[in-house]
Amino acid sequence: MNTVGGVEQLIPDSVSTSFIETVNGSHQFTIKGYSLAKGMSPGKFIQSDVFSVGGYDWAIYFYPDGKNPEDQSLYISLFIALASDSNDIRALFELTLMDQSGKGKHKVHSHFDRALEGGPYTLKYKGSMWGYKRFFRRSALETSDYLKDDCLVINCTVGVVRARLEGPKQYGIVLPLSNMGQGLKDLLDSEVGCDIAFQVGDETYKAHKLILAARSPVFRAQFFGPIGNNNVDRIVIDDIEPSIFKAMLSFIYTDVLPDVHEITGSTSASSFTNMIQHLLAAADLYDLARLKILCEVLLCEKLDVDNVATTLALAEQHQFLQLKAFCLKFVASPANLGGTCCIYFLVFSVCTFICLYRLSCVFHVSTRVFLR
Repeated sequence: MNTVGGVEQLIPDSVSTSFIETVNGSHQFTIKGYSLAKGMSPGKFIQSDVFSVGGYDWAIYFYPDGKNPEDQSLYISLFIALASDSNDIRALFELTLMDQSGKGKHKVHSHFDRALEGGPYTLKYKGSMWGYKRFFRRSALETSDYLKDDCLVINCTVGVVRARLEGPKQYGIVLPLSNMGQGLKDLLDSEVGCDIAFQVGDETYKAHKLILAARSPVFRAQFFGPIGNNNVDRIVIDDIEPSIFKAMLSFIYTDVLPDVHEITGSTSASSFTNMIQHLLAAADLYDLARLKILCEVLLCEKLDVDNVATTLALAEQHQFLQLKAFCLKFVASPANLGGTCCIYFLVFSVCTFICLYRLSCVFHVSTRVFLR
């Protein structure tokens, strides 16, 4: 017991809550050729396709001449029936004859609005029905906006009653974030189990063939392909700078771009862009799809008058179509360039870089020279 304001209050040892709610769903049933259905005789019906709500099957039954003979076909009858082999299913229903004039004046008979009066309706067995024998006078229907082009549209909503129980959680274990990337980065830094070394300029980087092959189709072909060499233990890299190769290795192991400013030793925007350009070229060389997209996104974010020429030339050289389109859109906007002279100079620069790139392909000159 606990006392609050002089009143003893019971503190329970445990608690639970029961939630009683409905699982709702609806079905629209269209009847075309209504006039041909007249004269079927009372008790004859047109049935909708079976639909599912709350784990049970249902069907709509439309009686064009009414359900009961004593009504002398003066009314149409409309019912919803349980079509599952189940017992004592409690549910709420709503049957609507749709106004086809666009005025929204639908004819609605809803059990949802009257649920507090008598509670949900219980369907005892398969074939049990809920609805109205005298849903609408037929003479009124045939001169109303509910009938259009000899067509009727009926909408039925079913709300199956469900109860669920919630009790206290007996434990609260916090799921930690994945640290797989950090674990693989630690493995790379420790050089434990490394079976391949890359000589990049004056630097040597060790790695694991299986991890490289899992991440890069190029490495996979190089080490394990039909013409690859799994016995190689040292590879010389001539066309990538050491810092770029190191950053690419880090991404392969962690799937995260390393701190560019830490690698370049500079905080300038130009150094950042220059490295991302080189990293994009390396990602293309080793077919690292995610790294390519990441670099393209960063270059688009940092695009300005000072780097659009080299970025466009790079996009042209490697056929990065999205990056190329973004650069061309940037160049086409006078607001980005700030003057006629600047526009002419920029166009000249872009053309120059593209020509240099194409010459580098013909004469097999390293493209690093043009990105400096």
